[in-house]
Amino acid sequence: MEYTFESVVIEWHGPSPFHFAKVPDEIAAEIKLAAPTLTYGWGVIPSAVTIGNTTVTTSLFPKDGGYLVPLKDALRKPEHICTGDTVTLSLVLGR
Repeated sequence: MEYTFESVVIEWHGPSPFHFAKVPDEIAAEIKLAAPTLTYGWGVIPSAVTIGNTTVTTSLFPKDGGYLVPLKDALRKPEHICTGDTVTLSLVLGR
């Protein structure tokens, strides 16, 4: 499964900060249907995300009936991505 969408970068302030992009609700609904065959536990789904010229592997996090895409420093820094930026993501599930 592959999706491309725009999302605003948000920051979660916990013990260490994390950055995420929310998967749009209509795409999240499709992913939720396929999740039982994709997840490796706890509802997380392995994936690869590309922004600009940078691709990293990660796992989608289930959150409030939808999904968040973690945006690792290895992705954000080379693409100069900050909190509040609108980014275009290409997401491939099952990677």
